[in-house]
Amino acid sequence: MLSRLLSTFVLWTVILGSLWLFGPHGAVGLVVVLSGLTLHEFYGMAAKLGGRPFRWMGQLFSLLITGVPYVLAYFYDEASIIASLPVGFLVLALIVCCVRVLGERDPTSRIEAITSTVIGLLYVPFMLHFLVAILMRDGYEGDNLILCLWTVAVSKFCDVGALLSGLAFGKHKMAPHISPKKTWEGAVGGVLISAGIGATIAWFGSEHLSPTLTPLVAALLAVPIAVLTIVSDLIESALKRRADTKDTGALIPGIGGAFDLTDSLILTAPLAYFMFLFLE
Repeated sequence: MLSRLLSTFVLWTVILGSLWLFGPHGAVGLVVVLSGLTLHEFYGMAAKLGGRPFRWMGQLFSLLITGVPYVLAYFYDEASIIASLPVGFLVLALIVCCVRVLGERDPTSRIEAITSTVIGLLYVPFMLHFLVAILMRDGYEGDNLILCLWTVAVSKFCDVGALLSGLAFGKHKMAPHISPKKTWEGAVGGVLISAGIGATIAWFGSEHLSPTLTPLVAALLAVPIAVLTIVSDLIESALKRRADTKDTGALIPGIGGAFDLTDSLILTAPLAYFMFLFLE
């Protein structure tokens, strides 16, 4: 417990320090690195299930999906084309997989190689690229970096709130066959903490945010984000249980691997992006 709280503090120090020093560039860099590490761990679990994904090719496309649109946005003013690049890279990855699998995988694992490679790209870098998409939003005078930080904070503090609330009040198991330690009381606490964090950031960042994102609106928007955080965490737990893996890695003491860090953002990043569209 202590190591997890200490790791959480260190991680937030790294995140805030990167944003302070490098701004949006630092945020994109973090997304690219964490996406690649998470995909590596996903492919490791997929391999345990007989998937045999194309790992290095997947890493290349992960970089293309999360990083290239942001870089090109500085050289070209074709927003619609740049926004479609992640989908295009995903389709291209599927095509390359279908070509490679005929000569590099035996008949007993060809379909598994295609599905595990492409599903990994869809579930990890494609979903996480919406954090980069939030940073690249057009037609908005506020600071997109704060919106990105809001998304991460609301998602991650739901994890912390659920953990602390569960330890203090947890009695009723939420999904004992997937994650025995999660409770309904913890989930409620996590959602309330997320709403409070969302409102707090909106309050202190009001000068840089849309006038429509009041603390009350931010708290309300944080609720579905928090709920999806819990769902996303349960999905990762189900995957780990299926692969007979306790932690996806040992990168972060008390937390686990990169997947254990980004799991809550995988479903919440796209939801946040589409919710912010209605704030313009």
